[in-house]
Amino acid sequence: TPRSESLSDTEVNGSWTPQEKALHEARIKAKAKRRLRRTSSRDSTRESLSENTGDPGTEPTSPKGKINTNDRKSRMGKGRGLPKKGGAGGKGVWGAAGMVYEMEEPDAKDPNYDESYQGDTVYATVTPELEEQDLEKTVTPIVQEYFEHGDTREVQMLLKELNLGQHRFEFSSLAVSLSLEGKASHRELTSRLLSDLVGKGLTEEDTARAFDRILKDLPDLILDTPDAPQMLGQFVARAIADHALPLDFLDRYKGMVDCVHARAALDRAAVLLSMKREIVRLDNVWGVGGGQRPVKHLIKEMNLLLKEFLVSGDVSEAERCLRDLEVPHFHHELVYEAVIMVLESKGDTAIRMMVKLLQAFWKMGLITLDQMNRGFQRVFGELPEISLDVPHAHAILESFVELCYQESVITKHLRDTCPSRGRKRFVSEGDGGQLKN
Repeated sequence: TPRSESLSDTEVNGSWTPQEKALHEARIKAKAKRRLRRTSSRDSTRESLSENTGDPGTEPTSPKGKINTNDRKSRMGKGRGLPKKGGAGGKGVWGAAGMVYEMEEPDAKDPNYDESYQGDTVYATVTPELEEQDLEKTVTPIVQEYFEHGDTREVQMLLKELNLGQHRFEFSSLAVSLSLEGKASHRELTSRLLSDLVGKGLTEEDTARAFDRILKDLPDLILDTPDAPQMLGQFVARAIADHALPLDFLDRYKGMVDCVHARAALDRAAVLLSMKREIVRLDNVWGVGGGQRPVKHLIKEMNLLLKEFLVSGDVSEAERCLRDLEVPHFHHELVYEAVIMVLESKGDTAIRMMVKLLQAFWKMGLITLDQMNRGFQRVFGELPEISLDVPHAHAILESFVELCYQESVITKHLRDTCPSRGRKRFVSEGDGGQLKN
């Protein structure tokens, strides 16, 4: 009030120090500024209300001109006087009452977009495609293990786990190249593998591309395998017969082969395919032994081997034939057949030659001590039945066993276990000549 202000001026003029006087004046000025700001705000609010109601004579103190502090309309006198955010703003408010929101499609360009939260997530193992430089290192162990177990289904499962991509055909070419350096049984297994894989991971065209690669690499393969052209020709013929290669594979190369070795391989395949089935069977083109053949066939092959040796006397050829059978666990059968052949032979020539052959195989390590013993013991056990067809079997066997012992083919224990038939003794020799009454 004016009185308080005059009292304040009297006090200031009377007992206040200069510092207190300056502070008091600053407070008065600040108070005047606040009063001026409040007055201007009221005037602007009054004008906006008069525009909306059309009544310019409304007083600020009237109900129409009263300021609602909870109103969300702008108090700054700007805009159209509409509620902020359409009346739907404010903390914890999701929108105006009764508003229905439509489902918005997620935007992949949204920085907050997370693919794992969009719908049902399907997880799958993605195997990267095998690089060409890693192909040989990965495939070689698979092929070598297959040569041991011979199970084509296991190879199919392993190939499904690998993503060979455009290098699928190189698996076949690598398998054939490895088998060329191996045994006949390996080549037989490889032919079966190529036949079983067609339609189950590989196609006929993949196999054709593989043989195209091998034909181009023949000059290098011959350095390690001189018989590679002939073997490759047998591979091609067998693959065509097994429908692992297209039937027109040979026709693609007519008049287009410059390499001598490739031409020899294709000629070999053409000759095998042109033969009648009564002359040659392509499913036995490798002459495979081992566990892939029945026992009767192995016995027949060993008999043939022994008969050829009795005619030629060539130990090295007999050794090669026995090794080609690839049945080291079945060599006791060779010993058995050799002894039976000696018992059924006439003269001493067969005895001496069989002792020579068994001695050579013993020294080479082709026949072990256990196999030698098993072969002779089988004959010892069947000697009574053999004697029905060969009356002098006991005498021949005794002389043969003794000669084998002298040549260090068998042990002393085995010689002592050889059965012998006691010679019939007569009355005139003095044992039991007296008759009992």
